[in-house]
Amino acid sequence: MKAMILEGADKSLDYKDAPDPQSDAEHVVVHLKAAALNHRDLWIRKGQYAGITYPIILGSDGSGVLGGSTREVIINPSLSWGNDPRAQQKSFRILGLPDDGTLAERVKVPAENLADKPEHLTHEQAAALPLAGLTAYRALFSRAHLQKGERVLITGIGGGVALFALQFAVAAGAAVFVTSGSAEKLERAKAMGALGGANYKDAKWADSLRVQAGEFDVIVDGTAGDALNTLCDAAAPGGRLAFYGATLGNPKDIVWRRIFWKQLALLGSTMGNPADFVAMMKFVNDHKIVPTVDSVFALADANAALQRMAAAEQFGKIVLSI
Repeated sequence: MKAMILEGADKSLDYKDAPDPQSDAEHVVVHLKAAALNHRDLWIRKGQYAGITYPIILGSDGSGVLGGSTREVIINPSLSWGNDPRAQQKSFRILGLPDDGTLAERVKVPAENLADKPEHLTHEQAAALPLAGLTAYRALFSRAHLQKGERVLITGIGGGVALFALQFAVAAGAAVFVTSGSAEKLERAKAMGALGGANYKDAKWADSLRVQAGEFDVIVDGTAGDALNTLCDAAAPGGRLAFYGATLGNPKDIVWRRIFWKQLALLGSTMGNPADFVAMMKFVNDHKIVPTVDSVFALADANAALQRMAAAEQFGKIVLSI
């Protein structure tokens, strides 16, 4: 089969032949129709990820056809979560490292990690769903326990997880507001159901949100950094802040009185357990959620797709057609 293979840090992916994966008692082979990129793939390519081994086929998201059948499926990339739904076990891993991933014509995955492709989605749309959709769903519902009518702030709109959080929260009946560094992305988010937003490049972005929405019951953030104190200020008493990443690193200082005096809950969230994935798929089917696809590249053009992701210009998921 053909695959995009990473041979070392800071190298381009090589489009070349790779051994065909083989099914066994617990694993099946999916003939992929589409795959989607995540920032995880970019960090691994740069060598900025733990436990990297070479050569490796990257890619966590995929949609295709189960080998030996006509069943159309998507893949849950959350592998070996464990028996505790609250947190993953030490052997937990994400498809695409150390296991070969979906930037290939075929991929081997545990049979239990397959779900039927939603009928209302194309393979390109379905491939955009698993990792980012699962992350957003767990953060919003399993961790923050979002309720209808609550006010929600989602930071960094335009990225895959943030966009799914927007779509899911709107579908759940929440009043959603967003932040972005792009006025265009803010307007596109409003067209998708956001009631307002603020440009985080503006010095008074938090004041603008306070005027628009008051305080927030739920905040979903993947950046952390020095804006953490501002987010705590923006939270309503008893508010829940769900964090799925820290792309801006650790905050220099945390004003703890804002947290304990307002009875805030700071909630870490990573990927999701099997029940989260099942619930996410039901939610997508029930509400006919359609993932936002930014652009579609051929598998052989994966390096150009990664360059687009590195430029941070995308609005939605970058997908590879296979």
